[in-house]
Amino acid sequence: MKAYALFFMLVLQASFAQKEVKHVVYFETDEYSIVETERYRLLLFLQEIEGIDIEKISIYGFCDDRGSDSYNLKLSQQRADAIKEVFSNNEITESLITNVDGKGEVLLKIVKEDDVQKIRGLNRKVEIIVAPYDPPRPKVVRKNTTDKLLSKRLKVGDKIVLENLLFQTGYSYLIEDSKGKLDNIVEALQKRPDVYFSIEGHVCCTNGDRDAIDRKTNIRNLSFARAKYIYDYFVSKGIDKDRMRYVGLRRRYPLGGLPENDRRVEIRVTKILDK
Repeated sequence: MKAYALFFMLVLQASFAQKEVKHVVYFETDEYSIVETERYRLLLFLQEIEGIDIEKISIYGFCDDRGSDSYNLKLSQQRADAIKEVFSNNEITESLITNVDGKGEVLLKIVKEDDVQKIRGLNRKVEIIVAPYDPPRPKVVRKNTTDKLLSKRLKVGDKIVLENLLFQTGYSYLIEDSKGKLDNIVEALQKRPDVYFSIEGHVCCTNGDRDAIDRKTNIRNLSFARAKYIYDYFVSKGIDKDRMRYVGLRRRYPLGGLPENDRRVEIRVTKILDK
């Protein structure tokens, strides 16, 4: 009986995982800027969907029943665009956002006079629909790990992607499973004191070559913050400061493919001492 109950719960969890996830952002009258309370709720929602393998995201803007059709259509589109910008600033890849549409006004239903303002407030909104992807996409696999590459013959200008270091979306710190892999890289660098290098941070999914916003500080310098995170970790493990520097390269050099390919840090060899 217990085994059957466990099986039933697993089936329910699996079916729930495949359902669409929805969120609503509300706006003030005649405004498309996001108020702080709604922005905070939206950022919490972005954290909630980090573990979802997303197939597509739809963003739909709406207005209340006041104003002309053309005005409401424009305002609803501006609200949808404002939400899309938050997604882009927080490293949600734009290729997943398949719809960003302003739908205009939501007609006022017949309600009691006392409820009119409440209904209008609920109609000034953007609806976000996140559809999960099934089956999951394959992960990128490369033949050489970072520590093996560091043991090979290197020359000035060589770039090495720090493999399997996954950053928390929107933040400059690594997920827990990646910290052990970073220690392997430290060990490899300790064996190569002749290699001087630059630590180069990158982000995914922003417009053009803009940097993303670091959710911890609310500053648009996430690629820089990620590079400094790695630098500080290396220093804490005894890597000589004189061997390295750090820089944020924003989204100047996207690799494409999965978002985590661009949510990365690279080492670029700047000098090799004669042995």
